[in-house]
Amino acid sequence: MPDSLLIFCLQCEHHRSSTSLRFHVLPGTTWPFLSRTKLCAIKAGSSYVIVFVFLLIAQAQDGPKPSSHVISNASSGVAVRDGYAGDEACAKCHSSVYQSYEQTPMAHASGLAVDNLIPADFTHKPSGVHYRVYPESGHAWLSFDREGRAAVHGKRELLYYIGSGHRGLTYLFADDGYFFESPINWYGDRKVWDMTPAYQNAREIPMNLPALTSCLHCHVSGMRPPIDGSENRYEMPLLTHSGVSCERCHGPGEAHVKGGAIVNPAKLSPERRDAVCMQCHMEGRVSIERAGKHVYEFRPGDSLSDYIRYYVVAGPSKALGAVSQVEALAESTCKKSSGDKMSCTSCHDPHFSPSSEERVSYFRGKCLACHGEAFGEKHHAEQRDCTSCHMPELASKDVAHTEVTDHRIPRLPNVSPQLLLDTNTAHGELRLVPFPDSREAEDDVRDLALAWESLANSGVEPARRRAQDLLRRSAAQFPNDAATLSALGYEEQLSGDLSAARKHYQQALAADPNLKDAATNLGVIEAQSGDLPGAADLLRGAFGRAPGRSSIGLDLARVYCLGGKPGDARTIVDRVLEFNPDMGAAKEFQQALNRANGGCK
Repeated sequence: MPDSLLIFCLQCEHHRSSTSLRFHVLPGTTWPFLSRTKLCAIKAGSSYVIVFVFLLIAQAQDGPKPSSHVISNASSGVAVRDGYAGDEACAKCHSSVYQSYEQTPMAHASGLAVDNLIPADFTHKPSGVHYRVYPESGHAWLSFDREGRAAVHGKRELLYYIGSGHRGLTYLFADDGYFFESPINWYGDRKVWDMTPAYQNAREIPMNLPALTSCLHCHVSGMRPPIDGSENRYEMPLLTHSGVSCERCHGPGEAHVKGGAIVNPAKLSPERRDAVCMQCHMEGRVSIERAGKHVYEFRPGDSLSDYIRYYVVAGPSKALGAVSQVEALAESTCKKSSGDKMSCTSCHDPHFSPSSEERVSYFRGKCLACHGEAFGEKHHAEQRDCTSCHMPELASKDVAHTEVTDHRIPRLPNVSPQLLLDTNTAHGELRLVPFPDSREAEDDVRDLALAWESLANSGVEPARRRAQDLLRRSAAQFPNDAATLSALGYEEQLSGDLSAARKHYQQALAADPNLKDAATNLGVIEAQSGDLPGAADLLRGAFGRAPGRSSIGLDLARVYCLGGKPGDARTIVDRVLEFNPDMGAAKEFQQALNRANGGCK
């Protein structure tokens, strides 16, 4: 085979490290030797994937020549609890509240694409791809085209929109039942179309961005959980109610319609009251779903910490994220002084959004409700907009073209440069603490271990040793916890202890056979050891459940080639390109297979 790329990938969540591993050509193969090793990282959906890139040099050989070279949140398929009545049932008795809520962005956070279609027609300069979003025959479409040597042409039918468009909006399309996010987003603050966050400079079209429950949970109502074993394959219809419905904050209403009770968040304990907003307006530095739980199973009135734990880096917020309002508010003097008396609804009425003309007086009234009219008359009386100084809008650290309101409510309008430092470059001792903090959360070694592991895999290398220590403790305490075992196996694989990694991956898969990352990484180990059939079985299962993870598909295709099955390799590469048609490595692989006249050599 002429020069081409051989890619073997280890899977982990948010990984950007640059650790090198050793790889040996399998005994008995007649595969060209590997050289000129390079390690890089690409982002696939919400996960970073370690990509080991080997340049293949076409050369016959008599024998092998060795050379250099996270955690999954798969759904368990738990059915969403029933008992929902829908907004229309609420409107019969609460007409005025319903009509007011219908004017808010939350009420329009999702729906059918044709009902909120924002036309697009632009060329993304770094990739040279021309994108269009347009209606045709009662349907919504996305087209993508690039001419020239790396030509690509295609279109996808857009089924749903996500986001009201106030801050931003994207669309979802489906391929073989798997849902993906559009590679382009509408940015409401600047009123521009551009690539989806983190892909502004992408040279290839990211067509394989999975629509994950972590995104859908906060934008849709009546969401169906993923089909068992997958991360983004859903039954249709994907959602039963557009936008954020009444029951997302008040709980299932079927019993209430018949005269029973319903949740009123204002009457809950402060922790459970705040959880209703926190489930979507808190992200933290790391969030870890509890063992056997998913955050989309949370219902108003529940304790959110039963489903998910949030962790923040100790100290002031380093930068503001698009969903950091809860964490930022906790740092404010207003919240510290008011304690549990203050909540999101102290300033925000979830059933009402003031118009642009009403905004200044509306929020000024919220401030003066605590600070008093007399204070307002003498404190910069000429400036009626309190938020212009004390809640300035700052650029989001994680979403381009977007500004977020500073819920730290600073006394002075100028933000200290120290608050905008990246956690990855911060000096001093690194401390990761649960939010909200509690003795129970601090003693939870399982979730804390996975939090440190996620932090390390996001590029904060000083966190890795702490993660390793905690993972070993967690594995001893919870010997059947699949997430812990998979993460520990990954760390051992990185350090070269393949025997221990194999053991822990096998234990993880015994506890949860649907762990795609554990299966993929174990498949790489088996390929290295010469067990090609075993490697193929593992990779085939993982790729079958997540065909949008192109790197797994290319791993599988390479194993087929090494095993003398070029036809199977070609089928897998074609499947990769079905979901990711602009992936250069897959196109090069396909061309190499075609030039080999039915072989892999």
